[in-house]
Amino acid sequence: MKSINTYKEDFINYLNEKVKVKEPVNLYEPIHYILQIGGKRLRPVLTLMTCDLFGGNLRKAYDAALAVEVFHNFTLIHDDIMDSAPARRGKETVHTKWDVNTGILSGDAMMIVAYQCLESYDVSIFKELMVLLSKTALEVCEGQQLDVDFETRNDVEIPEYIHMITNKTSVLVGAAMKMGAIIAEVESSEAQKIYDFGLNLGVAFQLQDDYLDTFGNYEDFGKQIGGDIIENKKTFLYLRALEVCDDNDKQQLISLYNSKEKNLNKVNEVTAIFNKYNIAQLTSNEMEFYSNKAFKVLETSSISEDNKLYLRNFGLNLMKRKA
Repeated sequence: MKSINTYKEDFINYLNEKVKVKEPVNLYEPIHYILQIGGKRLRPVLTLMTCDLFGGNLRKAYDAALAVEVFHNFTLIHDDIMDSAPARRGKETVHTKWDVNTGILSGDAMMIVAYQCLESYDVSIFKELMVLLSKTALEVCEGQQLDVDFETRNDVEIPEYIHMITNKTSVLVGAAMKMGAIIAEVESSEAQKIYDFGLNLGVAFQLQDDYLDTFGNYEDFGKQIGGDIIENKKTFLYLRALEVCDDNDKQQLISLYNSKEKNLNKVNEVTAIFNKYNIAQLTSNEMEFYSNKAFKVLETSSISEDNKLYLRNFGLNLMKRKA
């Protein structure tokens, strides 16, 4: 097995070889920009790593890894437009650097390019990958719509929220791993196990993202701190706070999240309530629950004990991003 950094570096080299700015420049330059401004490259690394773990031909996994990364960044462009987000990975978002119309069209083109990346595979593998990507893409859209719907609802419950982030975020993590397994041509039951591992790890990862949105810092997080609060997003932090705070603070939270204000005072008021009820620790506990759920699935896999330990350590390191 290679190191995570080696998978990442090899993938970036492949991405740079395949993704070029061409005519019309105003369509392809934003695509090149979003793919070059950094990011963890988590999903393509998972595709490559999983294929390698199952003894597959690693060279065959690069196009699927590229499909996953292009699709993921397409969703980020459109999410940033919907959230009116000014920054992504510490840089201007595409719609800020160019304009909204450019963001929409370049994002649309990226989704098509993602599907084109899979055209290099033999028919049977191609079909499995296409079915998985189509299923995942629709689930991501469903999750995004639920996220938008939750902004105007005061009766969202934590199980609904977990369902939303599973669709919006973690299905793509699971799919990235399953693509690697499909390319390695493993049994469908094993491919499903690695998908379930990624799915649960993805939930933990998104809960951590929610945590860092409030308790992180801009330099490490690369996104606007307090953005979820400003956009009235019913994250786990907010929903858990509603469960544990007293009636006065509960009403204040609901009032703040029904407000159209988009300023630092709102962020500070909400954060103060979160701190009062130790929401940071409660969120960390939930992250640990889903991480452990992923590790339990991993134990049922037929991969070697060394490879299980490799994946477990990968998951543990993933959950150590700086706050």
